Amino acid sequence: QYSPDNVAGADGEIDPTEVTFPGCSCLTSSCVAPVCSCLCRGANYQGLCLRTTDEEEEEYARPVFECNTMCQCGESCQNRVVQRGLQFRLEVFKTEKKGWGLRTLEFIAKGRFVCEYAGEVLGFNEARRRIQAQTSKDSNYIIAVREHLHSGRVMETFVDPTYVGNVGRFLNHSCEPNLFMVPVRVDSMVPKLALFAATDISAGEELSYDYSGRFHNLPKTKSEQTSLEEDNRLRKPCYCGSHSCASFLPWDSSLFSTP
Repeated sequence: QYSPDNVAGADGEIDPTEVTFPGCSCLTSSCVAPVCSCLCRGANYQGLCLRTTDEEEEEYARPVFECNTMCQCGESCQNRVVQRGLQFRLEVFKTEKKGWGLRTLEFIAKGRFVCEYAGEVLGFNEARRRIQAQTSKDSNYIIAVREHLHSGRVMETFVDPTYVGNVGRFLNHSCEPNLFMVPVRVDSMVPKLALFAATDISAGEELSYDYSGRFHNLPKTKSEQTSLEEDNRLRKPCYCGSHSCASFLPWDSSLFSTP
C-alpha cells in the first residue's frame, strides 16, 4: 500500500501524524534565523538545498526542524522543504543483481531533498518481532535510526515500509552512496527520514544510500570490524560495485538480541 508519509505501526505505539510542536509566530512570508523559534539552531536550508558547515564531520549532524502546521508563516516559507514531498521525477526499475532499484529521470543538484523513507513507525518490540520472524530469503526493509542526544540518551526510530510505504523502499544500498539520510522534524519529535543528494546526480543514475547511516566512507573501528566478521554468516552479500565495497550489506544485530 502506497503512502507518501509515515503511518502508525501495527503496535500503535507511536503516532507520527500527531502535532505536538508549538508553531512560530513569524508573520513574514519566509522565516529567518535566529528570529524564528523553529530556526533557533540556525538556518536549515540555503535556497532548496540543505545548508552545510565547513566542518566535514559535523556537516550533516545538526538537528533539522522545519516550520509546521501551527506556524504563522506561509506555505512559501523557505523552512518548508521535506514536508512538500517529491519534487523530482523518479523511476522504479529492475536491476541486474539487486532486485528493484530507484533512479532519477532528471538532474539533481547536491544538497537537494530527493525523497523520504516512509512507512510504519514501530516501537522497538514490534520491530524486533518482525525482524526475528523473517527468513533468510525475505527482504528486510526495516530501518533503525539512532540519534545521540546531548544528554547522553539515544533516541531510536524504527520505520518499516514492507506493507505500507513510499518510493523510498526501492532504494538500494551502496558503500559509496549518492544520497545521505537526515532525520527531519516537522510537527513532532517523530522524524521524517529524509534523503538528500550527497553530490550532483545525473539523469538516469541509480539512487542509493548507505544502510548503516555511515557517510563519507568513515573507517570502521576495530570493534565494529570484529563484530561484523562474527555476524557474516547471517549477512547478505553487497552488489553495489563500488571501489570500497564491504562485500556484505550493513548488519544491525541489536534487533536480534534478547531484551
